Parts: sequence; C-alpha cells; structure tokens
Amino acid sequence: MEHIRFVGLDIHKQRISAAVAESGRSGSVEYLGDITSDPDAISKLCDRLGRSGKPLAFCYEAGPCGYGVHRQLTSLGHRCDVVALSLIPRKPGDRVKTNRRDATMLARLNRAGELTPVWVPDADHEAMLDTEKTALLLAPDHRP
Repeated sequence: MEHIRFVGLDIHKQRISAAVAESGRSGSVEYLGDITSDPDAISKLCDRLGRSGKPLAFCYEAGPCGYGVHRQLTSLGHRCDVVALSLIPRKPGDRVKTNRRDATMLARLNRAGELTPVWVPDADHEAMLDTEKTALLLAPDHRP
C-alpha cells in the first residue's frame, strides 16, 4: 500500500491553516499552523511536506478565494481536491468552528475518503463564468 500524506487546508484571503494526516487508520493528524496565502508560501509548504518522499494529497473547501491554490498545487504535481462545504460530513451539534479544527477535520476526512470533490473549472472556463457574471450585473433590469 502506498503511503500518502493527506493535507487539509482551511483557506482565507490572507492566511491558510494546514494540517496533515499520515496514511493508515491509526496515523497521526498534526496541525501545522498558518501560512500566508501567497504562492511562495504554498510552494515552501509543499517542499517541507514533500521531503519525506511520500505523495501529497491536498484538499480544501470551495469558497470565495477561487481555484488558484488548486491550480498551483496540481501544477506542482500534487493531487488536490476542492470539496463542497455542504457535502462535508459533520457531527450533529458540532458548531465550534476554528481554522485549526477545520484543517484537521479536512485532513482526517480526506484520509478516510469521505469527501466529495467538486468540478474545478480550468482557467478558460473560469474566465467565461466571470464574464457572464459581469454581464448579468451590468445588464439593465428587465422586470415588468
């Protein structure tokens, strides 16, 4: 069996919280802390985690920050899933939400295979969608 390091990212505009879960049911889950959301910091995180030689499998929640992180990670040769927030299994009554808990939970669920990835548009599709949204915002209101 291939040993993979499963990395959960909680992404925000300025910061990214990261946690890693080692392969296997009893593998440890470690919170790595926060990094800035710039591409250099993400590359350094990949380098640091990749030193072990194990493949990395990233995941993060779909959100307003877009797919830039996904594109960067896949261009570096890593697997990266973007998951819909509504499809992430949660315990009833678990309302405490922190970046640390979210990143750790994503790493653990990614390792367990319990996350459902969403379709990630390529750069051309995303540009087309942005153009369409802009056109709808600029169009005059045609309601009777």
